[in-house]
Amino acid sequence: MEMNQYLSMFIDESKEHLQALNDNMLRLEASPEDISIVQSIFRSAHTLKGMSATMGFEDLASLTHEMENVLDLVRNHKLSMNPFIFDAIFKSLDSLDAMVEDIVNGGTGKADVSAIVAVLKSIVSGDYEKAAAATATAPAAAPTASAGAELDEFQYSILLQSVEAGLQVYRLEVTLQKTCVLKAARAYMVFSYLEQNGEIVKSMPSVEDIEKEKFETSFSVYFVSEQSGEELERQVGNISEMESVQAEKLDPEGLKRKMQPAPAATAAAASEVASAANEVSPAAAAKPVAAAAPKAAGGGAPVQSRTIRVDIERLDVLMNLFSELLIDRVRLEQLASEVRRSDLTETVEHMARVSSDLQNIVLKLRMVPVDNVFNRFPRMVRDLAKSLDKKVDLIITGAETELDRTVIDEIGDPLVHLLRNSVDHGVETVPERLAAGKPETGTVHLRAFHSGNHVFIEIEDDGKGINRNKVLDIALKRGVVSPEQAKTLTDEEVYMLLFAAGFSTADKISDISGRGVGLDVVRTKIESLGGRVHVTSNYGKGTNFSVQLPLTLSIISAMLVRLGDEKYAIPLSSIVETAVVRKEQVRSVHGNKMMEYRSGIIPLISLSTLFDVPGYSEADEEETEIVVVRKGEKLAALMVDEFIGQQEIVLKSLGKYLTNLFAVSGATILGDGQVALIVDSNALIK
Repeated sequence: MEMNQYLSMFIDESKEHLQALNDNMLRLEASPEDISIVQSIFRSAHTLKGMSATMGFEDLASLTHEMENVLDLVRNHKLSMNPFIFDAIFKSLDSLDAMVEDIVNGGTGKADVSAIVAVLKSIVSGDYEKAAAATATAPAAAPTASAGAELDEFQYSILLQSVEAGLQVYRLEVTLQKTCVLKAARAYMVFSYLEQNGEIVKSMPSVEDIEKEKFETSFSVYFVSEQSGEELERQVGNISEMESVQAEKLDPEGLKRKMQPAPAATAAAASEVASAANEVSPAAAAKPVAAAAPKAAGGGAPVQSRTIRVDIERLDVLMNLFSELLIDRVRLEQLASEVRRSDLTETVEHMARVSSDLQNIVLKLRMVPVDNVFNRFPRMVRDLAKSLDKKVDLIITGAETELDRTVIDEIGDPLVHLLRNSVDHGVETVPERLAAGKPETGTVHLRAFHSGNHVFIEIEDDGKGINRNKVLDIALKRGVVSPEQAKTLTDEEVYMLLFAAGFSTADKISDISGRGVGLDVVRTKIESLGGRVHVTSNYGKGTNFSVQLPLTLSIISAMLVRLGDEKYAIPLSSIVETAVVRKEQVRSVHGNKMMEYRSGIIPLISLSTLFDVPGYSEADEEETEIVVVRKGEKLAALMVDEFIGQQEIVLKSLGKYLTNLFAVSGATILGDGQVALIVDSNALIK
């Protein structure tokens, strides 16, 4: 069967199942006794194993199989979850994720998973606590090596229990003919037969080396089965190009002679997992990373809908063609209103309704919820908080907010940097928080919301905030700013120095931060997407990073307004209301125009002055039309000459020559062929 045609489907579905496994493991950590969650995890793992085996990714399948064995004991109430088991399964998920990523990058998906497999097997056998203790004392208590040492403690333990359970344990020595050309293929046939008739515990050399043909003509396998040695020798010997097959049956004494004295890689892995489990108290390990909306207990395996995957470039072409169609539709509507023929008007109105429905579908095709990015952060924050010995809750809101697919693909890494920065630099350790009179668990809010034709993503923590003086001192020492500039900088301008290349306030370099590459990369990436990043902070109370991103929609609803002889468009999604104000209602505060609005005061901005519109003066008017716009919680009123009406407009870039124009986010072609600039109300309010 040709597998390449199914590869993209396998990759997408594997990622969905791995995400479901991570999400449900975090939920299970919060409710270790909830067996319904374990059932969901087991179903996802079982499906992933079946898919991997079908596609021929044996390492993926074998690791998932061992995870299944652990989960099976848990769901049948034969094993209780504890920090050690949680960490072992999380490490398994990391390995599975890495293997899938290798497949995405064109690799074979193979990896040496023997270490984590041994840890999972030790959990199934119940020896993991003894094994972890043994690894801690192994260097001191290591006996003298024997010449035939081939098994480590875990493998010895598994084989010994198999013998005690009445199963046959063999050391199988397989020798291929010297003329054999496809050695790896013959070895695969041997392994395939053995896996169907028992359990392989160890191969020498490793499975990976055998698959790469890194062996001469023979290899050995430790194998547990119910078959007799003679039957094994006969069946394996029947495979083509076999020189000889010898099955040595092992009893407890024979196993002891084969045991390795020193801790092997698998033991080291168990030690690593054990130490990770011991670093955190059981209470801390059970502390969940809070997500805004926990998924239903039965939602482990994603329900497959009838979908088709489309190249995003084709969607771009479709969007551009529809944009041109929309311009023609507006022109037709205008001509129909001038001609005044009823049959023409009815036809144009019907076309307008159909094209509106088509427009909604075209727009939704490209839009993806930011949840596709946010869903991997709870697990990341959990691991990060654990490694830093902190307690952190991640609260996600607005995960259903939709962004263009191209932006979604690029925004993940910048958000990872900002979240790591908040957990590492922002949130204090438990003693520091208690000393400051704060709850011992820090909170990081991750929010997404629409405003105008932009999406805002905010990361806010209740940590120690940014020390303005410390940032300024470091900036002066590194020559980022001059002493004269430093005196005139506002708080926000000082905070933005954190984004300078190579800038870092970390007192020591760690794996998490302190190398001065994080925030510089964040700003570069966000600006390359046409977005901006802002920082506000209250020292001792917390910090807020706000990322503004364009929706990158080609079509938006807008209010058309007139200023003198020019037309402008204001995105409807940022408009609160329109109104008329009289001259006496306008006040002057420190030289700035302000007006009363809903028992408050908001700024009044003259668009004609801002854009220097010719042939238009507001000085002679007794009253003026205004458009009230919003950005987050902030409001402002824009003074205009006349309202033209609401219209669907096509957002066009101003090209390479007209870049970084203040308060202008693009232009549109109107039905009469005129060009109208699109006002960026977010920039005006800022």
